[in-house]
Amino acid sequence: MQTHESEAQPLAAGVGAAAKPQGMWSLMKEAVAGSRRDFTTEDLGRAVILLAVPMVLEMVMESIFAVVDIFWVSKLGPEAVASVGLTESLLNLLYALAIGLSMGAAAVVSRRIGEKDPEGAARAAFQAILLGGGLSVVIGVGGAVAAPQLLQLMGASAETTRVGVNYTRVMLGGSATVVMLFLINAIFRGAGDAAVAMRTLWLANGINIVLGPFLVFGWGPFPKWGVAGAAVATTIGRGTGVLYQLYKLTRPTSRVALKRRHLIFEADVMKTIIRIARSGVFQVLVGSASWIALVRVLANFGSTAVAGYTIAIRVVLFALLPSWGMANAAATLVGQNLGAKQPDRAEQAVWRAAIYNLYFLGTVGVIFFIFAGNIAALFAPDPEVVAYATRCLRIVSAGFLFYAVGMVVTQAFNGAGDTKTPTWINIICFWLWEIPLAYALSHFTKLGPTGVFTAIMTAFSLVAVLSVVLFKRGTWKVIRV
Repeated sequence: MQTHESEAQPLAAGVGAAAKPQGMWSLMKEAVAGSRRDFTTEDLGRAVILLAVPMVLEMVMESIFAVVDIFWVSKLGPEAVASVGLTESLLNLLYALAIGLSMGAAAVVSRRIGEKDPEGAARAAFQAILLGGGLSVVIGVGGAVAAPQLLQLMGASAETTRVGVNYTRVMLGGSATVVMLFLINAIFRGAGDAAVAMRTLWLANGINIVLGPFLVFGWGPFPKWGVAGAAVATTIGRGTGVLYQLYKLTRPTSRVALKRRHLIFEADVMKTIIRIARSGVFQVLVGSASWIALVRVLANFGSTAVAGYTIAIRVVLFALLPSWGMANAAATLVGQNLGAKQPDRAEQAVWRAAIYNLYFLGTVGVIFFIFAGNIAALFAPDPEVVAYATRCLRIVSAGFLFYAVGMVVTQAFNGAGDTKTPTWINIICFWLWEIPLAYALSHFTKLGPTGVFTAIMTAFSLVAVLSVVLFKRGTWKVIRV
């Protein structure tokens, strides 16, 4: 990636230069184009911006896709939306694998880059790809074959299963595209090539967005595949993104450039990634399993409750995914600065990113709370579905200030290679608190589905409090990767 040296020069003078409008605009352009700066020595404010801007833009596209996808599917009726919601809950298990492996890959790659060891970073990248590829193929084949049974296990009605089984089959069958997209983008982020990860997701989801309605409704010469068409468009988009990733990963300009000599199995490197990823997978799995349990609880109240919940959570993701971009920026800075033996600078980066995230999500939370009904009405014609979605959106967004800090701090642990601490936090907050509370409030009080929505908000707020308390202890600073 070409460095914009002429734009970077005025910024080298110090923080004051970055505060000028022209200097900040140049910084933003450099962030989007791809920066070649050393994030272990760069001014911390500029380092956060250079990493966060492309990561936030990357997640903005993911947010847009999540909302647009459910917008088209919602036109097919509550059963179609419910099938998407139930499948997404199943896919959370796959996302747990993908994100957990990504944690291991990003932690090792960022640490090697901080140590000024690009060769070690490339070796770690290939071992992660080898591991993720093998596991995702096995999961994809099994998931595609067992799709009807899995939907029924989730509590889907006979009609929901009939409408959505092909959607589930295609989404699970395309598991490799999900895992590779997550995993290779994590490698780019860990190395500081955030702009490449951004372009990958914009390409993949851009194809999803354009192709989706054509395959759902059979526009023009395209077949009318209904809800299954959304799954085909998603898989094609993600597959194209993976091909682009592999192309960029083999270019000599990449911070992590794969060469033929790296394409061998290395047990020691693989073990390091597995050690970190193992806790990472379980960490995400704990949270993912809680989402499955929540959908199972909601399924007892009918398809309209599940559909309303699905729409609301997709809208919430619209806000939270860009914030994950800020959290991922903090994780990269933590890994690289620990590699450069600068733990205090790593901690400062986390608090800086948390403050930025607090401003952003606090503003979005107020907007969502006030306009929840108007937002929900955009995605569902059924008044009962709109009512559930409005209630869920309003309750969950009330905790956005807590989420803002918790997301950044949790990712900071993962960036340091300490995936065990967030795992225990998730067990306490989701399994021991959220699920029992959701069941109790929805079944033993008059709240019904509202009890589930309330449990979600309190659980994520508790995650933030515990994360900050444990982060201040500083044990993450001495994790060896």
